[in-house]
Amino acid sequence: MIFHSRVAQTTILTTGSALALMTAALGDHAQAEGKLDASYTISFARIRVGDIAATGVFGESEYSISARGRAGGIIKVLVDGEASFSTHGTIKDGYPVPTTFTSKMVSGAETSDVTMVLDEGKVKELAATVPPPKSDRVPVTQSNRQGIVDPLTAMLFSAAAAGEGLARDVCRHTLPIFDGQRRYDLKLAFKRMDKVTAEKGYAGPVVVCSVSYEPIAGHRPSTPLIKYLSEGREMEMALAPVAGTRLLTPFRMLVESALANLVIEANQFEVTAQPQDASKVADPKAQ
Repeated sequence: MIFHSRVAQTTILTTGSALALMTAALGDHAQAEGKLDASYTISFARIRVGDIAATGVFGESEYSISARGRAGGIIKVLVDGEASFSTHGTIKDGYPVPTTFTSKMVSGAETSDVTMVLDEGKVKELAATVPPPKSDRVPVTQSNRQGIVDPLTAMLFSAAAAGEGLARDVCRHTLPIFDGQRRYDLKLAFKRMDKVTAEKGYAGPVVVCSVSYEPIAGHRPSTPLIKYLSEGREMEMALAPVAGTRLLTPFRMLVESALANLVIEANQFEVTAQPQDASKVADPKAQ
C-alpha cells in the first residue's frame, strides 16, 4: 500500500466508512438500540476502485462504530491501500461525544497505527506511528489537538435543532477533524435537495451539502491527493434522515473533476433494532 497522502487517504476511507455508520438511536427520540449493516462502493470514472463494510451500534447513552475500507486500482496515484477504523463515545444532550478512536492502515511494506483518547474535544492520550520526516510537512501543534472530533464521529449530524423533516441548516457546519496525525477542516454549506435509492435499504429524500477541504496541520502540501482535494474541486455530501430519530447521515459523497468523478455511495443501508450493549460492535470483515 502506498500512502501518497495519509490525511487524504484517511479522509476518503473514513468519510466513506462513516457514510455507512451514522444511524440508530441518537438525539431526542432515541429509543431502543439500533444496528446498521452497510456496504459502500468507491468508484472513479464509473469504475469500481474500492469498497467499505461497516457495522454500527447506537444506544441512548453511547455509541460504537467500526469499519474497514480499501481503495486502489486506477486511482492508486491518489490513494492505494486498505484501512480499519473504530470509535466509541457517549451521547451528551443529544450529540455524540467521542472518547476513543483507533485506525490502522496496512500494506506489505508499511503500517500506520493510531490510538487516541479524547475528553470533551481534547486529545488526552495519543499513540501514533510517526510519519516520515519531510521538510515540507506542516507541524502539528498542541492547539491543533483541541476543539476537535475524530473522522468517524464527524459524520454524525444531529437535526435536533432543525425541527421536523429535512432542513438546510444541517449543512451549516465546519467539521474540525483530527485523525491522530493530521488536522483538517471539512466546511459544509447547503446546496440542494435530492432523492436517493440504495439497492438494499433506504430510499427517499436527502439534503445535499457542498464540501470544501482545508488541510491545517500534519500534511504535506505537495502530495497528489492533498492537491486533488484542496484545489477548489466541487465536492458534495448527501445526508439522509434516519426514521424515528433526529439524525441525518451521509449517504453519498462526490468529488467532481474535469477528467472523472470520485464517488462513494451506499449499495446497502439497512437498520434494525437490536437490544444489545452498544459497546459491542461486530467486526464488519468477519460478517
